[in-house]
Amino acid sequence: MSHIDDELVKRIHRDLQDDFDEELELELEDREHGVMPSDDASAERKRYFRELFRLQSELVKLQDWVQHTGHKVVILFEGRDAAGKGGVIKRITQRLNPRVCRVAALPAPNDRERTQWYFQRYVSHLPAAGEIVLFDRSWYNRAGVERVMGFCTDDQYEEFFRSAPEFERMLQRSGIQLIKYWFSISDDEQRIRFLGRIHDPLKQWKLSPMDLESRRRWEEYTRAKEVMLERTHTPESPWWVVPADDKKRARLNCIHHLLSQMPYQEVPHADIELPARERREDYLRNPVPDSLIVPEVY
Repeated sequence: MSHIDDELVKRIHRDLQDDFDEELELELEDREHGVMPSDDASAERKRYFRELFRLQSELVKLQDWVQHTGHKVVILFEGRDAAGKGGVIKRITQRLNPRVCRVAALPAPNDRERTQWYFQRYVSHLPAAGEIVLFDRSWYNRAGVERVMGFCTDDQYEEFFRSAPEFERMLQRSGIQLIKYWFSISDDEQRIRFLGRIHDPLKQWKLSPMDLESRRRWEEYTRAKEVMLERTHTPESPWWVVPADDKKRARLNCIHHLLSQMPYQEVPHADIELPARERREDYLRNPVPDSLIVPEVY
């Protein structure tokens, strides 16, 4: 194996290790630093987890403030395939109430939706008072994948750029705070992540034919992104670009920036006391039949 091939394998393994770390994050509920595995948890990983938990604690405070004040928030996550949008969305929502903070990840429009006003199907997902909605891809599909793959006409494309800034101003005038993130990765990094998914059976579902085609059309997507940022970056609704070649840093930087965009503060709560359980002499708990018990395989 050549030096180049050996380095490629190492990078794929590092990317897969990041995926294992993701699963550890999603399962790890104990905030205590000491519970982390000491054999392979480097000082850098420990710092990452510690900072992630700190930022997630701040997100809980933000959630309380949004509920308390009736604030309405929409956050758009756009970027290259495999840029890490889903990873940061998971970390934002991981410890929040799904009734307050929810994700909108719309599938391709059906035949009926294709005849609607373009923004119509997104409107039903907008937040009410006291809610946060995270769009995992958004109406900017028209400026990206639809443009590159030929799913819209030139007239529809131009109309999008006329309408999108005004649509976003309408949202803001209605009291919705809009924050737009673009996750940026290099050509080489996307290649490594795609190869990692190809070799990981648990991640292969993420590779759609559209994803693979986007890899081939890298330069066309680059041109489409540049036009999109130029024509929809406005003072009222700016784009924020997240450098995402390092997934962990990208998550922390994005969450930190998101928190800085809102004037939230900790909402005081009354002390919670666990009420005493009522006990009745005539209550008798019936045994659960063995046939209903899930077998204890583990």
